Amino acid sequence: MLMKMSMILLLFLSMLSLLSLITSNETSEFIAIFCPNTTTFTPDAGGFEFNFPDSFQTNRNEVLNNLTSPAAPDTGFYNTTAGLNSREKAYGLFLCQGYVSTKVCKHCVTAASTMATQRCPNGINAIVWYDHCMLRYSNESLSTLSEWPVFYMCNVRNATEWNRFNQVLAESMYEVATEATNTANKFATKQANISRFLTLYSLAQCTWDLSAVYCNRCLTLAVTELPNSCEGKEGGRVLMPGCNVRFEIYPFYLQNATSAPAPAPKALPPPALKGRRKHFPTITIVVGCVGIALIVVSLVVALGYCLPGRRERKKNEEALQQENGKQQDMRTAESLQFELGTLETATNKFCEDNKLGEGGFGAVFKGILTNGQEIAVKRLSKSSGQGVQEFKNEVVLVAKLQHRNLVRLLGFCLEGEETILVYEYVPNKSLDYFLFEHRKREQLDWLSRTMIIGGIARGILYLHEDSRLRVIHRDLKASNILLDSNMNPKISDFGMARMFGVDDQTEGNTKRIVGTYGYMAPEYAMEGLYSVKSDVFSFGVLLLEIITGRRNFLGFHRTNCGPTLIGYAWQLWNEKKGLELMDPLLKDSCSPNEFLRYIHIGLLCVQEDANNRPTMSSVVHMLKTETISLSRPEKPAFFTGRYVDHHDQIRSQDCSANGLTISIDVPR
Repeated sequence: MLMKMSMILLLFLSMLSLLSLITSNETSEFIAIFCPNTTTFTPDAGGFEFNFPDSFQTNRNEVLNNLTSPAAPDTGFYNTTAGLNSREKAYGLFLCQGYVSTKVCKHCVTAASTMATQRCPNGINAIVWYDHCMLRYSNESLSTLSEWPVFYMCNVRNATEWNRFNQVLAESMYEVATEATNTANKFATKQANISRFLTLYSLAQCTWDLSAVYCNRCLTLAVTELPNSCEGKEGGRVLMPGCNVRFEIYPFYLQNATSAPAPAPKALPPPALKGRRKHFPTITIVVGCVGIALIVVSLVVALGYCLPGRRERKKNEEALQQENGKQQDMRTAESLQFELGTLETATNKFCEDNKLGEGGFGAVFKGILTNGQEIAVKRLSKSSGQGVQEFKNEVVLVAKLQHRNLVRLLGFCLEGEETILVYEYVPNKSLDYFLFEHRKREQLDWLSRTMIIGGIARGILYLHEDSRLRVIHRDLKASNILLDSNMNPKISDFGMARMFGVDDQTEGNTKRIVGTYGYMAPEYAMEGLYSVKSDVFSFGVLLLEIITGRRNFLGFHRTNCGPTLIGYAWQLWNEKKGLELMDPLLKDSCSPNEFLRYIHIGLLCVQEDANNRPTMSSVVHMLKTETISLSRPEKPAFFTGRYVDHHDQIRSQDCSANGLTISIDVPR
């Protein structure tokens, strides 16, 4: 049997050796080209509404010549302009992958320039992507962030050890994107072990002319596209005008590469590229056919050994997989457990000077581990009714929630009377710290606020649809949104969250109302009904607070019976006076039309009927795509201030206090 398996392995290795011959060259593979036909220049410069003068073509050609010139810098990035008049000026740049040699870079840029000239002879803007470089030209400055178009490619093979793979992937992409944002050449790579025999390789890169803020936003959007397009795959990449990200289970990048690395296994092309034919030399076809034949032989031989007793083996494999899953969860719980002494040392025995704040569940302290890692330690005030094993199981579930816009749970401690949760440390405090204080709010321009709104939306979408568990947060509010060093939002405090393992379960009910009035949906505050649409309502309130700089209830009106923020927004929007809601600090950085669109989206989220509210996937799409038409919102819930007391009695004569939190004692 061992000899037979060795023969199969030998055939497989032979196949890989032959296939490697196909890719052992320095030619960079063409991926995609974007050349919109909405605006063109023509020789006669007449007859079209958006025509550009002949001089633009001259300037564009000069830009392309500069980019491909031997005198162009060999740093892997170069941008240039030609022309003086704003109407005829041309801008251009190229960006090479940080791992390729100067020779490969220049060869790739030359090929991209030729492709742009051939495919877009009259276009005033174009983007060409090759495996090792990107070239772009336009009639507008390229140093600002462009969020469109987006191309993606995915490896056809499905990932194994799915849970662990996704966890490592989320962590790796977050870390490599953060590193790329903060480096001079806007490029970073990372490798992380998924298992003893499987390693994940990841890459993130921005064009050098983007600011750290723009680079961060671009990479955030690119990383967010990965689970939408390449979920469960062994590899994938997302390409945008200003940045790109990629992951694989083989080392696709080479440090100080002198020749182009082997391309990825056959990847699925983006939708826009389907149907494109590629031509290969005859020798390539022959070698490819031999390789395919070997694959078929290997599969047939392997299948012969697998057929006897297949059903019985399948049952045994399923039972073994379940047992392995349980053992893996036990190992995960053990790896997440901190010793009390370690946390006492990290926080200087929970010293008051290290106290970051105190919530309904207990105090939070800053700590520094012996390896220098900063952590946030939440010391729960009371022990729950859960058993030790149940608590560990729940911690393992929360720890599996890995997303750029969620605060990561690093572990826990259960010793004696102590019940402690350990989170990643987020340095910039919470959103309310910036949003509701005038001097701090000056740091939040329109771009920062839209980045925060988009990040929160993507985090909620992950909880609702993209994680292995369906999670309803139930306490989304400004104080539960933390901001990292780059002002990326991170949803925190899952103490009131509800998790569903069943895919089609999206709602529940309870007699114990927990959450913060002012952010709670009406069906939850009054009837105890919660669903994904409850979180959508809370997000709508948050959106309106972020763009207006005003709280929903507390301090919004001096009178007891004035409308709430969402009621006031509804009123002004109907009177076509929505711009009166704009935070005066945004006047120099915000487009009026974009502001009104955000008001519109917020009002759709806070409609009284939960069925009328959009899903978070729809909200994310609305925020990303300005061309989507929005439906007319119905009247929002809680139009006027109302206070819900501990006995669920609603008194419309009083305004609700936004800061009132009703909650259970410990996380569930």
